[in-house]
Amino acid sequence: MGGVVLLAWSGGKDSCLALAELLLAGRPVAGLLTTVTEGYDRIAMHGVRRSLLEQQATALGLPLHIVWLPQQCSNDEYDRRMQTALEGFQRDDINFVAFGDLFLEDIRRYRIERLSRIGMTALFPVWGRDTRALAREFCRRGFRAVLTCVDTNMLDAAYAGRHYDEELLRDYPAHLDPCGENGEFHTFVFNGPLFRQPVAFDRGDTVLRDRFAYCDLIPSTNHHQN
Repeated sequence: MGGVVLLAWSGGKDSCLALAELLLAGRPVAGLLTTVTEGYDRIAMHGVRRSLLEQQATALGLPLHIVWLPQQCSNDEYDRRMQTALEGFQRDDINFVAFGDLFLEDIRRYRIERLSRIGMTALFPVWGRDTRALAREFCRRGFRAVLTCVDTNMLDAAYAGRHYDEELLRDYPAHLDPCGENGEFHTFVFNGPLFRQPVAFDRGDTVLRDRFAYCDLIPSTNHHQN
């Protein structure tokens, strides 16, 4: 099934792998659709600054489309704003939206149902892949990412700010999903085979909000990440 695809983009590794799969399959990607929280000016859930998100999209050579969400956004308000945005793309004859989901059936059903309401089709390029193999494939293919947000109910706050690499995967608790599909952590991809240039940042402070530890990534002119 062909057609131009809009990719739901979090800035993290799973959406990046979904992008890689779409491009490998020869699917034209119209752009990246990301939710950003008003006031904080950061990617919803991941906590990454919009300026870094914009640099990331530029490095990938794809248009960035932002859906602004209020702080403490209700599910109904989220649905309303997303539907308004997606209807705009549909008017431009974009009928497919891809997601980086891996195995959460309820999320998959929710996405399919919401899109079908407005006559759009959900795609899941990495769905059902073994997450241990996928985690290592991400590293082996040369993608570089950093953990920006950690759920401290599941993972130690010290993981926030660490590179997502083979060393982290060796240290990672065996009972948790290594792709963080259950919300253990979120990532920001800053370099890799799809990037024209790396996204440069410095690590700032790690801040605890409720049970989430956020490592603040600060835009930098230094292209060597440590």
